[in-house]
Amino acid sequence: MTRNDLLKLTIGLSVGCLAELALAKPVVIVDADTANEVDDLFAVARAAVASEWNLASVTAAQWQASHWSVPKSMEESHRLNQMILAHLGQSTPTYRGGPDRLYDWGDQAQHSAAAYEIIRQAKAMPSGQKLKVLALGALTNVASALLIEPAIGDKVAVYWLGSQYDFSSGTHAIDDFNCMMDMQALFKIFNSTVELHVLPLNVASALVMDFNTVRQKLAGKHPLADFLLQRWQQHIDPLKRERVVWDLALVSAVMRPDWAEETVITTPALLGGRQIKMYQSINARAIEADFYSALSAYFKRQS
Repeated sequence: MTRNDLLKLTIGLSVGCLAELALAKPVVIVDADTANEVDDLFAVARAAVASEWNLASVTAAQWQASHWSVPKSMEESHRLNQMILAHLGQSTPTYRGGPDRLYDWGDQAQHSAAAYEIIRQAKAMPSGQKLKVLALGALTNVASALLIEPAIGDKVAVYWLGSQYDFSSGTHAIDDFNCMMDMQALFKIFNSTVELHVLPLNVASALVMDFNTVRQKLAGKHPLADFLLQRWQQHIDPLKRERVVWDLALVSAVMRPDWAEETVITTPALLGGRQIKMYQSINARAIEADFYSALSAYFKRQS
């Protein structure tokens, strides 16, 4: 074997190893109702700069049933998703989701680019691996994908922020915002066989962030950083000095499993009477510190 042949073989093996390493990272879709609140933007930003996974796409979820919903809520979320990624200089694909909740009868699915993106990515997963869908709002897009193509059920792991769970009594409440935005989709997911991980709101509520700290850590460091601060100050309740940054809690819990603790629970009969994984605690302070450090490091690399 000549020196050139050996060099080619070495390069080929190195490229192959890097490709295998890339495939070993989880493939993730973030499905977000980004226009709904402040926390979604923080979560999408953190997911976009994560080195722990391959972010396949960011999809937009509707929140049309809310009393303070904006017209075309999904479209506004899609626009914000694109703005966040543009600020970061990323070309991660973004897709529109269903503009409203599931239909009441017949073909109940909301046929959308987001639903078909979930299907496409799930089908592309190698044997033994699952697509991770991080659903930060209504479950419309995820449920639609499963309704359109039920066969992907064993190729998807759904991580969802929503509901409330009392670990002492085993009581599962489903009257919060993310549930009520599409109750039919909620029932479809819980009554399916898809792998399901739930971060209940009473656990996510530990992640409280203070505006003065956010401003101190981010102000003037990057256009996206200033955009996040602007969102805090201009959205609903702009004078709030503290906010629960709900969606960031889920993104970080999936990204860094050592910052969260899960337990297996059995859902009530109404929700399928099956075993799912429920987050029972998160390391809120580690999640917050990581948010600042990860974004700051990314901003420095861009400068």
